Amino acid sequence: MNVLVLNCGSSSLKFQVIDTDLDLIEKNADRRLASGVLERIGSESLITLRAEGKPAVRRATPLRDHRAALDHVLGWLVSSEPGSPGLRALGDIHAIGHRIVHGGERLTHSIGITDEVIEQIEDCIDLAPLHNPANLKGVYAARTLFGPGIPQVAVFDTSFHSTMPETSFLYALPYQYYVRHRLRRYGFHGTSHRYVAYRYRQLTGTAFESTHLITLHLGNGCSACAIQNGSSFDTSMGLTPLEGLVMGTRTGDLDASVLEFLHHKEGLGFGELDSVLNKQSGLLGLSGLTNDMRDLLDEARSHDDRRAKLAIDIFCIRVKKYIGSYLARMNGADALVFTGGIGENSAEIRARVCADLDFLGIALDPAKNDAAASGFEGEIGAADGRVKVFVIPTNEELLIARDTVRCVKDAPRRW
Repeated sequence: MNVLVLNCGSSSLKFQVIDTDLDLIEKNADRRLASGVLERIGSESLITLRAEGKPAVRRATPLRDHRAALDHVLGWLVSSEPGSPGLRALGDIHAIGHRIVHGGERLTHSIGITDEVIEQIEDCIDLAPLHNPANLKGVYAARTLFGPGIPQVAVFDTSFHSTMPETSFLYALPYQYYVRHRLRRYGFHGTSHRYVAYRYRQLTGTAFESTHLITLHLGNGCSACAIQNGSSFDTSMGLTPLEGLVMGTRTGDLDASVLEFLHHKEGLGFGELDSVLNKQSGLLGLSGLTNDMRDLLDEARSHDDRRAKLAIDIFCIRVKKYIGSYLARMNGADALVFTGGIGENSAEIRARVCADLDFLGIALDPAKNDAAASGFEGEIGAADGRVKVFVIPTNEELLIARDTVRCVKDAPRRW
């Protein structure tokens, strides 16, 4: 069956069409038929569309809202224009899977979308005001354009981390805030951490219950996850995706009193402070140059830029701190897995993160690490390292498509 996977942002829509089914999942034989991204929805939108095996189609078109954006995608999917996958009709889309950022404590697994489920997602808007409303735009648009005959499924970023114990998810705040408002750590990037843990088991023949990993999703957004007995035990992101590692434009961990300090010293209100923490900090704020790690590495190498080097150092040190804390928390791990745009593609960052961790049993094979180019999947650790080190490309869209099939077919989740 063909599953349309949607990931809607406030002014963007990313999609994939994946041919998958229960038997294809078992054989790991799913096929991506098409993909694309539509940006700047609400004005002159920038559109990139790609059918597998064909050149990409790029254009700019005015798109009023997400419904218009999805309508544009659907028109392209069934068109006969060059570069289109040439689906015969919308009936060739058999189900729709939506990435939803926050499911709170009630939505802890992928689920078919009903009016009740939409209400529960809306109830989580206070917890994810930047994300859930945007994700719901895709749900509303798909309902309008496809009608009730096409099943839709919600797959949540937070659900993988619902297995965390209280010792991992509670803040040391007055307990009544958790009781009243469910103020706690939820964690994100769950689809990515869950997928690479699955691929690790496939590559190594490890049983679910015997899986003890630290997974590092390093990209513009970054998070670490401690996986014990196959399940999420702890993770770096918290109530929102702001907590934890240094990211492209997010601070990561921060003394909360910084907010009051900046309020008094700079006269910043809550909205301005939120913008500083989420959009002006991280690699961008430290370097004063860019949030793109590739450009920072170029600046550090080519121009010996002090602040670029500082941003890179702080980024890597923060990752090291989380590796150490998770090894202590779990009394060791069998493997460390790098994924995400930086984790998959930057041998230099992987080397910096793993440097001087031999005491903890972590060491890279420099030749294997340097040879692990884009798309590589496999081990890069030294032969005598107690903790194996892997690079595993993430595939969140495939996981969403597979969960969608399982929900539609009422099949149990296997990983």
